[in-house]
Amino acid sequence: MNPAPPDPVTGTGAATAPDKGTDAAPGRCAGTPPAAGSTLVASDLDRTLIYSAAALELTMPDARAPRLLCVETYESRPLSFMTEDAARLLTELADRTVFVPATTRTPDQYRRVRLPGPQPRFAVCANGGHLLVDGASDPAWRERVRERLTACAPLDLVRAHMLRQARPEWLLKERVADGLFAYLVVDRALLPDSWVRELADWAGRQGWSVSLQGRKVYAVPNPLTKSAAVAEVVRRAGTARTFAAGDSLLDADLLRFADTAWRPAHGELADSGLRLPHLRVLPDRGVLAGEAVLRGMGSALAEPTGPETVTTEAVTTETVTEPVTAKPSGPEPPRPEPVGAPAVVPEG
Repeated sequence: MNPAPPDPVTGTGAATAPDKGTDAAPGRCAGTPPAAGSTLVASDLDRTLIYSAAALELTMPDARAPRLLCVETYESRPLSFMTEDAARLLTELADRTVFVPATTRTPDQYRRVRLPGPQPRFAVCANGGHLLVDGASDPAWRERVRERLTACAPLDLVRAHMLRQARPEWLLKERVADGLFAYLVVDRALLPDSWVRELADWAGRQGWSVSLQGRKVYAVPNPLTKSAAVAEVVRRAGTARTFAAGDSLLDADLLRFADTAWRPAHGELADSGLRLPHLRVLPDRGVLAGEAVLRGMGSALAEPTGPETVTTEAVTTETVTEPVTAKPSGPEPPRPEPVGAPAVVPEG
């Protein structure tokens, strides 16, 4: 369960799983489905719920391909899609839960996306750097993030190092996201396999993590996490449990934070072989994985809640699951805020 977490505190290093409580929410017995609206659903967007044309992975015959809904345009061109069935499932899910998009996109990039269903009251942008409330970035949350980022190397240092190490033959463009983190857009066919790992080794000593997602190489400060911002939404919304989904290393802390989590068969987390007792690994890839995530979450809403085992696990280059231990009986201690970012496992 997700009792109200404390206010954020400064922290760095690899993220670990916050305890998942065993007590039922107030006024509800363990072993019964939660009331409508008591579940928070936090999901990554790109390559989890929505997909570019290059990421669709439509391997079936054309006549059997799913009908697609365009959910984002950029410079007057269609950019991101989901299946029509996924759009229906998301609308149904958002009607029954507190749905929170949790994305590495900046607020401006997020606002280009027009998801079906009711407008989410909360959204996490810039990998936790912004918490949008009714569409506006919360200033108190931005100040907390600014204070936390003093614990690691400054952005200018990391950005300058990335550009010094990049090569013009594969670097297409470089960007800074709202003064919070940096990323490069690269030609993946020409990017050396060792370059991301070498960058990650250097960045780790600066308190930063690196993630390779499609054509983008992200460098993100460790204290900047989706799970920290989602924990704040849990506190404000007073929800009893959290579902989460994601495909990249920048989603790993969010999946560990959730009571039940999903990941597709593509992406960095699939490449790393991440396994957790509460993580449901889907066999689906591409745009059909987004549909499968939403279908699984909808089905899980009716599942009873009750005592469960928990684990903590860091993402490493090998699959290492720590022993599962039962939580002791009695009141649950305050839940620590998630901090830090996952270790780096570059895509091949």
